[in-house]
Amino acid sequence: MARAEYALYDFVSGHMPELADLWVESWCAAMPAIDFEARRVWFIDHLSALRANGAQIVCAFDMGTGSMAGFITIDPLGGHLDQLAVAPRFWGHAAAAALLDEAQRRSPDQIWLEVNQDNARAVRFYERRGFVRESESVNPRSGLKTWGYRWRAKPRQVKERG
Repeated sequence: MARAEYALYDFVSGHMPELADLWVESWCAAMPAIDFEARRVWFIDHLSALRANGAQIVCAFDMGTGSMAGFITIDPLGGHLDQLAVAPRFWGHAAAAALLDEAQRRSPDQIWLEVNQDNARAVRFYERRGFVRESESVNPRSGLKTWGYRWRAKPRQVKERG
């Protein structure tokens, strides 16, 4: 299957309905035992709080269809990645990689996140992308076990002057 091309845009309020639908759809597919539709209002409020605290939201749009393929939230100062969601029809099409590349561009020194231990697809993705597991915790909202992961930029090589 050919990989899609994506256009990345900073979030604007007009993106919210499509973004919230995408979040619910992607999480329902990843963890069907949880009612994410019931968490929609929480999610919208959560995004507003993230933005108020300096997080940036970047949306990926499929250049072929114009539909939103995914989004990411990143705090460029602290490196916290709170949300990365991709619509299931774009799983395996490099949308998550494009979004993570943008997060690393915006927070070039480090990124840290928590991922549900039961979300094997996400765990594999982050580990393939160089994230290192550092901790174990429990999500206070869901009660599910999580892993804490961190990515650090590789130290820059300093060339000796001869």
